[in-house]
Amino acid sequence: MKRRIVILFGGRSAEHEISVISARSVIDALDPERYEAIAIGVTKQGRWQLMPAGPPALAVGDVPAVLPQVTETSGDDVALDQEPGAQALVAHDGTRTPVDVVLPVMHGPFGEDGSIQGFLEMAGVPYVGAGVLSSAVGMDKAVQKVLFGAAGIPVVEHEVVHERDWELAPDEVSTAAERLGYPLFSKPAALGSSIGVVKVHDASELRSALEEAFRYGRKALLEKAVEGAREVEVAVLGNDDPRVSIAGEIAPRGHEFYDYDAKYLDETGAELIVPARIDDQTLQEIRRLAVAAFRAIDCSGMARVDFFVTSGGRPVLNEINTIPGFTQISMYPKLWEASGVPYPELIDRLIDLAIERHEREQKKGTGA
Repeated sequence: MKRRIVILFGGRSAEHEISVISARSVIDALDPERYEAIAIGVTKQGRWQLMPAGPPALAVGDVPAVLPQVTETSGDDVALDQEPGAQALVAHDGTRTPVDVVLPVMHGPFGEDGSIQGFLEMAGVPYVGAGVLSSAVGMDKAVQKVLFGAAGIPVVEHEVVHERDWELAPDEVSTAAERLGYPLFSKPAALGSSIGVVKVHDASELRSALEEAFRYGRKALLEKAVEGAREVEVAVLGNDDPRVSIAGEIAPRGHEFYDYDAKYLDETGAELIVPARIDDQTLQEIRRLAVAAFRAIDCSGMARVDFFVTSGGRPVLNEINTIPGFTQISMYPKLWEASGVPYPELIDRLIDLAIERHEREQKKGTGA
């Protein structure tokens, strides 16, 4: 029998649009002979809706056009429920549709931060990707760096800035920034897709950069720019025995760094170089550190792990992403494609890993 897969996308995050594009790519990759895909779009107001046709297909650079596609009037309202022995979708008219697994491609807060994962755990529904704890830690760049440091993983020099501290003691924050040294990056502590990220060249730009970061949350991060470094990423796949892909390198073109426009709006905004231009010794160290980071936050399923490689060849961990971009041009699927795992097979493996983990955890504490 076909597996019934719920693709959950959209949501209340500032990364809503990227989520919708990722969902379209995932749905297109599912083998219709093996899977029945059910698309559920979540509006920016938090309303869940069935979208029988799924999200629209869009060209690169059409991100702003995604917003109207998940609206308050598109599709029927749905919820998740659980009857004895089988989880199900419940539509507004009360009809139930059993589901086998949920594949959330909701980036950022309310989707990647443990919120939706906790909801699915309570409903007893298998789902793809990291659990509640690892999702929450993976979303918070400040907290994950503490765990990475405890695990002996080198991280970028940084300072955590709370909005209240900035309001009450801006001089102390400015002093901390001076200690890091300019240029530096200011970013929201719990967001992705380079939203709210600003490169700060000197002290005169610090205020506006932090104000931009605080638009998205109460905590920001100041990170020392690793000048002359290469930005290198690897993809991780697995549960207890994770595999790591070959490495890819990102080289921005016409942009000072790999910002939102370079990632999603400008077709020539960056060159994705696969494999990365690093020697084998550096690659093996990056792979080792990626597994260490994956395990440090108790991750499962998948993650993309981002590094800077200094001019001296030393890898420094930037961050881990537990629901990486899943468009056809995103680095996570591209890295696995180059490692011998094509996009449709990657989706198959993620679904199998989700069901494997769910079945194992269901036995805990049940006497089975």
